[in-house]
Amino acid sequence: MAVIQNGTGPADDTVSVPMVNGADGQHDANGASAPVAQVRTDPLATFPAHGPYAQMVGWGYVTPRKVVTNNDLANIVDTSDEWIRQHTGIVSRHIVTDESETSATLGAQAGRQALDVAGVPPQKVGLVICATSTPTHVFPSTASQIQDDLGCINAGAYDLSAACSGFVYALAMARSAIVAGDAEYVLVVGAEVMSRFVDWTDRSTCILFGDGAGALLIAASDVKGGIGACELGSDGSGGDLLTLPAGGSARPATLETVSSGEHFIRMDGPAVFRFATRVMADATRSVLQKQGWTLDDLDLVIPHQANSRIIQNSVIKQLKIPPEKVFINIAEYGNTSTASIPIALCEALAENRISPGKNLVLVGFGGGLSWGALAVNWSVSQQDVSRHWWQGARQQAAYRAGAARSMWRRVERRFASRRDRS
Repeated sequence: MAVIQNGTGPADDTVSVPMVNGADGQHDANGASAPVAQVRTDPLATFPAHGPYAQMVGWGYVTPRKVVTNNDLANIVDTSDEWIRQHTGIVSRHIVTDESETSATLGAQAGRQALDVAGVPPQKVGLVICATSTPTHVFPSTASQIQDDLGCINAGAYDLSAACSGFVYALAMARSAIVAGDAEYVLVVGAEVMSRFVDWTDRSTCILFGDGAGALLIAASDVKGGIGACELGSDGSGGDLLTLPAGGSARPATLETVSSGEHFIRMDGPAVFRFATRVMADATRSVLQKQGWTLDDLDLVIPHQANSRIIQNSVIKQLKIPPEKVFINIAEYGNTSTASIPIALCEALAENRISPGKNLVLVGFGGGLSWGALAVNWSVSQQDVSRHWWQGARQQAAYRAGAARSMWRRVERRFASRRDRS
């Protein structure tokens, strides 16, 4: 494990994170030399000369235990496993079954994994951003619930709504906060419970979506690389192509909206397909140009996992990117909206598809209509170094302290309310 200083205190006020390669070499916590990963120099040339840089130092994801297969759906609606596989690439999806499972609980689990991977105590997080299309409540924000659950007592928190593009948007916002010096660590979460907004009698949508959450911890670093250029876009004229009609201020919940199914996802599939295949390729081209990279510099594309045919017809066929440079895991999870990109990134890391010096593009699209792409020069090593027992104990103590503080504050408010009424 390398050590990144927080820049505000002495050497003992540091946080251990996965090794980040630097030009001046690496040392572990005991000062011993560690190998330095080779990073290509040209792809880094377009990063600013001086930091801070926004590095991805922690990651994690979670999906519910319940798996629904295509054959399961064929027992509910008029479809088949073969048809779903051919038209979407989906084989199964995970859905919540426990009423206590929400986008906030899933997001907190993924966020805790990201903090544990980085070895960063929750109180060091300065901002929590949750991208979600299925918030636990309209308010309070899902991000605030995650912040409280994890004990990120020094963090601001807000939700970001950009449909399936949301995670890319959230990473762009995290980068801005890091570069501006507003936060040392930003926890970015994509969390969804899509199954509660799906009409399970509508075969055009129920076959597509699944539940899950993914998280990345973004850290300020003086190591060149990390999150680079971004491309964000929107076309509100297509808002009706992918929408959840009721539940907002335009159509608040009534007996009529509930009985007519207006609280379920509605989508014009062919129109969204045409939009997605165009904009995924365009956004990838644009962010590469902004970053000063060519297609040859690109090592891996991690696209939003909405439909395998969209991925095939956009980044693979239009850009002529070899399939081995495009990560696809939609078969197991379906479309998990904002969670799809972080879940895919975590699996790509687990498969050793990502290593220091690799150049990535994360690209997505969604309702709005919206789209986004990010260039990332990966700088973190996944060396399997076991931690000292006290590091894990410190993390668990921080979580317990956060939970105790939250409980005490709730009790304190109850007593205050009783005094006000008396």
